[in-house]
Amino acid sequence: MKLSAACLLMLMPVAGCAEESKPVTSDAAHNAIVIAHRGASGERPEHTIAAYELAIAQGADFIEPDLVPTSDGVLVARHENEISGTTDVAGRPEFAGRRTTKAIDGKQVTGWFTEDFTLAELKTLRAKERLPQLRPANTGYDGRFEVPTLAEVIALAQKHGVGIYPETKHPGYFASIGLPLEARLIEQLKAAGWTRRSDPVFIQSFEVDNLKALRKLTDLSLIQLIDKEGAPADRAVESYAAMRTPAGLKAIATYADGIGPNKDVVTAELVEAAHAAGLKVHPWTFRAENYFLPMRRWSGVNPRGRGDLPGEIAAYLDMGVDGIFSDFPGVAAQTVGKTHNQE
Repeated sequence: MKLSAACLLMLMPVAGCAEESKPVTSDAAHNAIVIAHRGASGERPEHTIAAYELAIAQGADFIEPDLVPTSDGVLVARHENEISGTTDVAGRPEFAGRRTTKAIDGKQVTGWFTEDFTLAELKTLRAKERLPQLRPANTGYDGRFEVPTLAEVIALAQKHGVGIYPETKHPGYFASIGLPLEARLIEQLKAAGWTRRSDPVFIQSFEVDNLKALRKLTDLSLIQLIDKEGAPADRAVESYAAMRTPAGLKAIATYADGIGPNKDVVTAELVEAAHAAGLKVHPWTFRAENYFLPMRRWSGVNPRGRGDLPGEIAAYLDMGVDGIFSDFPGVAAQTVGKTHNQE
């Protein structure tokens, strides 16, 4: 993410504080799940065991690993397969020759890619904060944590009795290079004893064919992600806007159990239509920094400052959403009204 020049000028060390979390009172809101978006990524570098552990301590119901493969076919937790923004790979001279440019979902991307590293090589790298301008405190953890495998995330979740909410990243691209994700993912979930819709697992994807393939392999809950603009990488003629119509939602219900919409497109009408189609609604992503909040919920003028995240979450709970993706699962859990377990 790049900040505008105006925002950069306003970045200062101290800003206003967020309002204290006020639990909402409706039964529907209390049943909403809290999904730790890449772990407690507002307070630790994303997709690290430390971020997941903190999220669990703060009361998250699910932890989210975005999944990409290594060259030897091991699924690891990174938001993207290009890892220069989330690891120290760019500063590692032994891997300088791995820098390259690839076409990922129709876009040219330059950097270092997980599929060009074995797991053993990837484990020598260390995670770093992806948004240092907005989250400078997190940079104090740079260099301390490994890139976790899916197996490690599953073990952590089962140890603490929480669910996982994996996202298959760029599944069409990985299938095209001989590293399909679907069977690898389902095999590990099955080995963990997770096979039924009642199990604490949601599998999410922006692509359609990926979810349809997964439906043939598993009875676990599937979620169709929906962005504000554009279309799934594998369905360029099928827009996200069309997916949000009653007809589009009914089509999604033939292969998925819910939608994960960009919060900017969520309305009470969308929630009602999704529920009418038998779909759950889990919007993303709720973040505390002013930069990510509507102006009316800012505290002070510093984009880095913490605004009224509880108020924003409460407004969506009042619309009847079934879950919340948040970088700050502690705030989300308190707002939903769950027990806050942080020691």
